[in-house]
Amino acid sequence: MEKQANFNVLMLPWLGHGHISPYLELAKKLSTKNFTISKLSEEFKESIKLVELHLPSLPELPPNYHTTNGLPSHLMPTLKEAFNKSCPNFREILKDLKPDLLIYDLLQPWAPVAAWLYNIPAVEFISSSVTMASLVYHSLKSPQGKKFPFESSIFYRGYESAMEDKLFVHDKDSTSFLDCIDRSTKIVLVKGSEEIEGKYIDYISTMTGKRVVPVGHLVQEPSLMMMVRIVKFPKGENVSLENVLPKGFQNRVGDRGKFVTGWAPQTKILTHPNTCGIVSHCGWNSVLEAMKFGLPIIAMPMHLDQPVNARLIEELGVGIEVLRDSSGNLRRETIARVNYQVVGGIDGEQVKKNAKEMKKKIEMTEEEEFDDHVVEELVQLCLMKNNKIWQIASTIKYYAFSCFGFSQI
Repeated sequence: MEKQANFNVLMLPWLGHGHISPYLELAKKLSTKNFTISKLSEEFKESIKLVELHLPSLPELPPNYHTTNGLPSHLMPTLKEAFNKSCPNFREILKDLKPDLLIYDLLQPWAPVAAWLYNIPAVEFISSSVTMASLVYHSLKSPQGKKFPFESSIFYRGYESAMEDKLFVHDKDSTSFLDCIDRSTKIVLVKGSEEIEGKYIDYISTMTGKRVVPVGHLVQEPSLMMMVRIVKFPKGENVSLENVLPKGFQNRVGDRGKFVTGWAPQTKILTHPNTCGIVSHCGWNSVLEAMKFGLPIIAMPMHLDQPVNARLIEELGVGIEVLRDSSGNLRRETIARVNYQVVGGIDGEQVKKNAKEMKKKIEMTEEEEFDDHVVEELVQLCLMKNNKIWQIASTIKYYAFSCFGFSQI
């Protein structure tokens, strides 16, 4: 590809570590391709700049709870409300920075609408699994009774029915999810690859009528620090590690294990030669990290997209899920059995082989995923900003939404 002009891109991730991290990794990649990134997160280097977004002050949401880090679950709706109310401030940021492109996260349908006012193309970047996104989009958009084409492998178990009902009900969040995809300009960026989720990428592309462009796995490079994290407690809760572990457990483990509370550099742990598997809650970032480093996964999903990711892990043959009892409870006997299966059992040999093969596939395609094709897609979007037809169309769309009372504009 010929040397291109420098374009300015503004990124707006959701206020959670699991979202900010892949946005930062994407920013790093873009910054090597003549894109200057402005991002609502920590400053990384000269070509990635920090922009501060002011959330409105709400009496029930102190400033130390302006991210999901340590946020009590009952305050999540309040944080979403505050984030939505930051739209006027965000609109001023767009006016001042005049970026060539906006890349926004899920549940922010007001972001692309605000961008239209200034004729800025806006693209959604989905940092969760495409498998989950395709299942949710199908469930919300397809005619009632139409089955998900991959339901034999991707499904919610009986004890997850309440979780499933909450995800697929037509409420404010589900409407926002659909609107974010539908308002994305021509393409949707996704974290992942054809190797892992090819058929789900194709399916959601067919449903949405948009090109779904994988940008790679965006796994952080290992840090220089070595530690292990076992548990993280919410802020403000008076809970210690000793209180939640069986009496004398740490002494019995001795130097055979290490206990650390808080965040830990998972990629450093996964690359250690003595690490032979990972017990994962099946967050998408953790799943991709395990696959990249060729480790079998002991899947223990908790909520949201995690059960779907666990089913995908089993479909790919790179892990085994710890099943719960009929009441949805985890049993220690089951956890122990699956750990043994993966690490030392006969079943585990095939899983470990599959995990190593997946690592090789990822290594072969990693650089190709963020190739000239991805860059060219983004360049063409950036060039649209100065296109007269696009300017007229985006202005009409913005004022159409304003007239129909889009509340967050």
